[in-house]
Amino acid sequence: MVAVNDANTLLSDWMDSYGQDVWNYAFFLTKRKDAADDISQDVFMKALKHWNDFQGRSSVKTWLLTITRNLSLNYLKSSFVTRVSLIGWITSKQTEPSAEKEFMDAAAVSQIWKFVMELPPKYREVLILESHYQLPRKEMAQLLGISEGTIKSRLHRARARMEQKLKGEDAE
Repeated sequence: MVAVNDANTLLSDWMDSYGQDVWNYAFFLTKRKDAADDISQDVFMKALKHWNDFQGRSSVKTWLLTITRNLSLNYLKSSFVTRVSLIGWITSKQTEPSAEKEFMDAAAVSQIWKFVMELPPKYREVLILESHYQLPRKEMAQLLGISEGTIKSRLHRARARMEQKLKGEDAE
């Protein structure tokens, strides 16, 4: 077992490095802020408790996201979850954008996330893991428990559907 001082340092390091990614992924899966808060805390406590079992077959980030996914899916199986829109993950990097530009950017982001959220879950998840979390395909395959070939196929299909939606074509 990890010593108390080492555990505090380890927990603090993980939360600083991966806390936002864990929370965002939990929110992406559950679509609830309160659930993401609870799941995030549970992820780090569970990871700390099982740190000695971590075998290093993946990065710590992938390991934490795997725990996040499992806890989020358990939450979804055990609770009634209302649908919420995912808005505001992408923000403009300009220092002082005009009000018109802010509105247009927010509208574009909202539309893109609307399209992403309309994708079937299996396509939506791989697209988010690649674009937002920047996970390599091998780690996505480990996290989702599927082959790298399936990851490639799902990414290709997700991108094709997004392209159709962005062009205003029917993606079904």
